[in-house]
Amino acid sequence: MMKFKITLAQITTKLGDVPANLDKHLELIRQAKSRDTDLLVFPELSLTGYVLQDLVPSVAQHPTAEDPIFKHLIKASRELDLVVGFVDEDPRHRFYIASAYLSGGRVIHVHHKVYLPTYGLFDEGRFFAWGDSISAFDTRFGRIGLLVCEDFWHVSPPYLLWLDGADILVFSSASPGRGLNDHEKLESARWVERVNKSYASQFTSFVVHCNRVGYEDGLNFWGGSTVFDPRGELVMQAPYQVESLTTCTVDTGMLKRTRTRLPLLRDERTALTQRELSRIIATRAGGWKGHND
Repeated sequence: MMKFKITLAQITTKLGDVPANLDKHLELIRQAKSRDTDLLVFPELSLTGYVLQDLVPSVAQHPTAEDPIFKHLIKASRELDLVVGFVDEDPRHRFYIASAYLSGGRVIHVHHKVYLPTYGLFDEGRFFAWGDSISAFDTRFGRIGLLVCEDFWHVSPPYLLWLDGADILVFSSASPGRGLNDHEKLESARWVERVNKSYASQFTSFVVHCNRVGYEDGLNFWGGSTVFDPRGELVMQAPYQVESLTTCTVDTGMLKRTRTRLPLLRDERTALTQRELSRIIATRAGGWKGHND
């Protein structure tokens, strides 16, 4: 049981200008340290910008201490934990939208985005490879899971992280504003907040979401970053449409109190889920096969 401070760095980025974006990261890390922040979270592709297209190969990084960009972030992580968004390049030159967790001068975990939206205004599948794994990992604050944007529009990734022991789900996004109507906020903001609140209460876990802001290639990113507690209650919300550094305190003791009253995790029937999924997949055998089944 412990309390710690989370800060969400809701920023705009310069498209394709990794050195400038790194400078912004380092400055915000300095500011977050002055608040005694324990964990600082940046949005999706925070080091590169979002609408990269043909720029992808030129902005890719390797999350190691030898990388000219990551070496500065890894050093900074000796004083506070970091979640940063970047383009990861593997040894065979495939490129991934990635989120990295840095702590104690080390890269603890890297998540590759597993769902790439390629519909409507999105075109990620043309330029990036699909991630193929979802796993939680241990930190000094407990077990955490990372997801990136479209990943948390599908129920299976947060569900798998929950079963893998994650008590804190950290979502990063570059969510464009859509759905202007007579409500007080964008329809896309309303949908994302509903999803995050639902996951927090359904999985009795903390849900941390950092979204970017600003304009890029005709897209507007709306911000509104949030933290929800295991009861589905809003702990903190950053403002819409402006850059901000927003801090709150998370009390992990709430996990025990909530799960004692609402033992959804205790009663989850994973063997039943596995058996029924196997049946459904077998039923589909010989029929249409999706490329990421």
